[in-house]
Amino acid sequence: MFPSTLPVPRLPDAKQIPVLRWGIVGPGWIADHFAHALRNHTDQQLVAVSSRSRDKAQRFADKWSIAHACGGIDELLARDDVDAIYIATPHNHHFPDGLRVIEAGKNVLIEKPLALNADQAKQLKHAAAARNVLCMEAMWCDFAPKYDVIRQLLDDGALGDVHTLIADHGEFFTPDHRIFNQELAGGPMLDLGSYLVGFSVFVGGAPTSIVAKGQDVAGGVNGQTSMLFTHAQGMHSVLHTTLFSNTPGTAVIAGRGASIVMDGQFYAPGHFRLTSSDGSRTLHWEEPNNRYDQLCHEINHFAWCIGQNRIDSPRHSLDTAILTLSAMDEVRKQTGIVFNEELL
Repeated sequence: MFPSTLPVPRLPDAKQIPVLRWGIVGPGWIADHFAHALRNHTDQQLVAVSSRSRDKAQRFADKWSIAHACGGIDELLARDDVDAIYIATPHNHHFPDGLRVIEAGKNVLIEKPLALNADQAKQLKHAAAARNVLCMEAMWCDFAPKYDVIRQLLDDGALGDVHTLIADHGEFFTPDHRIFNQELAGGPMLDLGSYLVGFSVFVGGAPTSIVAKGQDVAGGVNGQTSMLFTHAQGMHSVLHTTLFSNTPGTAVIAGRGASIVMDGQFYAPGHFRLTSSDGSRTLHWEEPNNRYDQLCHEINHFAWCIGQNRIDSPRHSLDTAILTLSAMDEVRKQTGIVFNEELL
C-alpha cells in the first residue's frame, strides 16, 4: 500500500552514544572529511593520528588540534588513551592495518571496502570475534538517514514486489590520480563500484548470478565495468561504473506498486522521490547536500555499538560486507581484474 507519509529515519539515542577517544591511521583526503564530521557533528574525541611520515601526521594534527602525532601505526596502537581506530589508508592496506588493530585489542572502523576480497574480510571477522572487539566497515551511506528511510519503505512493502534496480556511478579522473595506480589496487570497482554492488545487496540481497564485462586502460587497471545481477526473489540489478566520464550517478528501485528515483549521486546526501506506478501519488525526500558532514552517522553508530557491547553492527554487518565483496570478487574474476597482493 502506498504510504501517506515517508518514514522517519531512526537515529541512535544520543544518551546511548558513549564518548570514545579516536585515533586515525592514514591522514589523507577522506580522513580530513572524517575529522571534520567528528569534530563538528559528534561529541566524540579525536586524540591521535598516525602516518608513515611523522611530518604528515603532525600537519594533520596541527590542522585538527589533535594532541598526538604518531610516526606509524604501531606507535598509535601502543597508546592507552585510544579506544577506537579509523583506518583511512589506501585500499590494499585496509586488511593488514585492520588486522594489526584487531590483534592489538582495539575497536576498528575500516574505510570501505573492508578489504580487497571476501577471504580477507572473513579473516577480519574471525579475528575480531576472537579478540571480542568491534570491527565495522565505513560504508557511510548505509548509516545515513536517507538509506534508513528507504530501508523502512522496502521492509514495509511500500514498493510491492521489487523487480528492477538500475544504478550508475561514473567520474572523470586525470591520468595521474591514484585510481589509475595498479600498485594501489586501482580501477573503479573498489572506489566507485563498491557503492553500486553494496546498494544492490542492500536492496535485493546477495546476487544468485552475475554477468560482467569490463574495459581496461593503459597501465593494467580496469577503466569501466558493466554488471547484471539476478537475485533470489527475481530482481535484476543493472549496474555500471566508469573512470572515463562523469555520469548522472542516479539510481532507481522499481517495484510493481511504486518506484524510488534517487538523484545523483545516489549514495550521497540528496533527494529522492517515491511515486506510485500509476503516477497518481508522489512523496519527496529532501535533505541538504551536506555530503561528508554525514560521516557523523557512521561515527555515532560505531560508538553506539560500543555502548551496546556489540562486536558487529546491526545496521551494516560484517556478513553484509563479505557478501558485497564476494559479488565484487566474481565481477573481477569475469573481467580479469587481479590485484597485486592476490598474486603473492
